[in-house]
Amino acid sequence: QHKDAYQVILDGVKGGAKEKRLAAQFIPKFFKHFPELADSAINAQLDLCEDEDVSIRRQAIKELPQFATGDNLPRVADILTQLLQSDDSAEFNLVNNALLSIFKMDAKGTLGGLFSQILQGEDIVRERAIKFLSTKLKTLPEEVMTKEVEEFILTESKKVLEDVTGEEFVLFMKILSGLKSLQTVSGRQQLVELVAEQADLEQTFNPSDPDCVDRLLQCTRQAVPLFSKNVHSTKFVTYFCEHVLPNLSSLTTPVEGLDIQLEVLKLLAEMSSFCGDMEKLESNLKKLFDKLLEYMPLPPEEAENGENAGSEEPKLQFSYVECLLYSFHQLGRKLPDFLTAKLNAEKLKDFKIRLQYFARGLQVYIRQLRLALQGKTGEALKTEENKIKVVALKITNNINVLIKDLFHIPPSYKSTVTLSWKPVQKADASQKRASEDTTSSSPPKKTSAGPKRDARQIYNPPSGKYSSNLGSFSYEQRGGFRGGRGRGWGGRGNRSRGRIY
Repeated sequence: QHKDAYQVILDGVKGGAKEKRLAAQFIPKFFKHFPELADSAINAQLDLCEDEDVSIRRQAIKELPQFATGDNLPRVADILTQLLQSDDSAEFNLVNNALLSIFKMDAKGTLGGLFSQILQGEDIVRERAIKFLSTKLKTLPEEVMTKEVEEFILTESKKVLEDVTGEEFVLFMKILSGLKSLQTVSGRQQLVELVAEQADLEQTFNPSDPDCVDRLLQCTRQAVPLFSKNVHSTKFVTYFCEHVLPNLSSLTTPVEGLDIQLEVLKLLAEMSSFCGDMEKLESNLKKLFDKLLEYMPLPPEEAENGENAGSEEPKLQFSYVECLLYSFHQLGRKLPDFLTAKLNAEKLKDFKIRLQYFARGLQVYIRQLRLALQGKTGEALKTEENKIKVVALKITNNINVLIKDLFHIPPSYKSTVTLSWKPVQKADASQKRASEDTTSSSPPKKTSAGPKRDARQIYNPPSGKYSSNLGSFSYEQRGGFRGGRGRGWGGRGNRSRGRIY
């Protein structure tokens, strides 16, 4: 009977500032009494959400959740998602709060609105909707984030992942790995398969295409924390051995100042601990062994009088060797007779000579580092130079332990070391990682000590017969996808544009 009166209120949105303010309050207040005018009421409130007067806009946005009843909820969620593009901070916060409040009424309906905008909305809306999911989902209580809701998020995310930028992919992995239902072994396995799909491990690897290299590295970084003794890294380790290692020297990267070869070797080392049964183990171990030999020089030839016969002292690339030796040691456990039965005697003898020469250089260098760090504690160890020396000592100690294992007759694969860039795990499993480096969910046993520091500049060791070059001691902190949106992983140029309230 009051339909005409409600229509007058709806018409108020065409009036002056006072009428609009009253309309912004009364349209939602009486909305539920006039279901036949629902469309007109939502459209009228929507006009107020886009008013020139910021105070009217804020009032209208604040009341939007009152329209989120029954079939109207997904539409309200869609509208609120589009309003995330607001640059007014108070307005933006109101939109966030409104979305959270309707989330608690109907999580799946709200997600439907968010995902429809992620898939079809404008870039700014898509970007902010993804950010909303990556920051707010984890704050919602368990009674909202039910198993059914989490399954819906996974299903919808898979649709989005068919066409994403690298940056978006990283955010979606953050969203999905935070879901309770994916904390199980089978959940982690599902996530690894998603990453493998994104990395496109079936494609031919092109080392000279920076985007191809960057995509593989980004995906691998997302996969590494998911690996464990139950969730294997075999597919990735196989791909690295077969396609990446043989092309190591020709890799290109769009990231300035990144030692791309070291970055690849570090990822391979981290994954190698969790490799399962590999089909072509012997041939991949051979590729790894051949690459290791490239960084394990033979001693320079000596003249009859014992003097160096003019040839230059080889440079010892400690950082590279730590990664390669660790990976070889991990995979070698699966084929312990590789060095003795699969190599001919000449090759094994050559390898032992290289190991011995490298070990001699190591000993000299370890002594120099220990001397330099002797008696230094607390603040003294925090200087940039000493932090680098601490990392250098970890690297050289690790190589030393692994070389000793391989000198056993027959070679042994029993020692465990902590990779130099990884924090030493304390008993507290929830301990935060020291840097942004990716880490595995259950790392190998730890033996090395020393502050968990990353060295971020080249350290020039004291000159001496064996320490002419420490070998790329720049430990970049890993961030997200580098570069602008839409680069490298599909530009999503064919999506529709514009407002679709």
